[in-house]
Amino acid sequence: MINVRKAAVIGCGFVGASIAFSLMQKGIFSELVLIDANREKAEGEAMDLSHGLPYTASMRIYAGDYDDVADCAMVIVTAGANQKPGETRLDLIGKNVAILKSIIPQLTSRNFKGILMIVSNPVDVLTYAAWRLSGLPAHRVIGSGTVLDTARLKYLLSQELGVDSRNVHAAIIGEHGDSELAVWSSANISSVDLAQFCTLRGIQDQAALRDKIYHEVRDSAYEIIQRKGATYYGIAMAVSRIAECVMKDEHAMLPVSVLLEGQYGLDGLCLSVPSIVGENGVETVLEIPLDEKEHQALLSSAQQLKEVIATLDLP
Repeated sequence: MINVRKAAVIGCGFVGASIAFSLMQKGIFSELVLIDANREKAEGEAMDLSHGLPYTASMRIYAGDYDDVADCAMVIVTAGANQKPGETRLDLIGKNVAILKSIIPQLTSRNFKGILMIVSNPVDVLTYAAWRLSGLPAHRVIGSGTVLDTARLKYLLSQELGVDSRNVHAAIIGEHGDSELAVWSSANISSVDLAQFCTLRGIQDQAALRDKIYHEVRDSAYEIIQRKGATYYGIAMAVSRIAECVMKDEHAMLPVSVLLEGQYGLDGLCLSVPSIVGENGVETVLEIPLDEKEHQALLSSAQQLKEVIATLDLP
């Protein structure tokens, strides 16, 4: 029996702890289990978070083990090696697939029936691996995808255009990594085409602006890691937003990582593309309009991931 108000976070490093903090503030769940290979770390994070409960929603936060996941509505996996300065997300593949192989059987042996969200990097490859290893229906295995990258795009555009970031409608799709792409062809500012809005703002070289923003989005993680060693606040807010969409059955459109089964002419991999997200996980994978350049970039991104997937030892 699923407890619709219960979730677990597996991995209590910077990312996992920040996700737990963000979930606590949103008040989505009434019970949150923290699981880590270092039990004392999970206990310490649970204690620290619990001491703030008098100032937020009523809930129970505690360190647990895999027996506690059986009735969870959602399990969020952040466990894995961190990206170090100079490393790409794909460099983490061997270490983190091995970690995932130790985690997934712990869930399936408890007959876990909820939504499995993968956050560890490289998230698209690990989402695919989690789906293969778990045997869960594809709609119940979600990767955090390019939800954070899309937020970065919206923020940077808002700063350049002098407009509220919540009025910016644009998306990053493809790999959550170096081959990701911005969908400029459908970007708009509250229904005003991006190119037209740039003209209204007196921006002359729009191509240069788009190129500058894209590279800032793509390289954001490297820049943050170089300065502070890790990224965790942005992804925590992105993950809690996905969780909110699921638990409130919002039917929101988010670029999560999901199994493709013919969309965009692709299959046999998970990729970050706009999808309708609700209580059943991914309800619909949307095949949004792309111009020819964008479609080719998506195919190129997918090919890089498929080459990586082909090297994995999966059932």
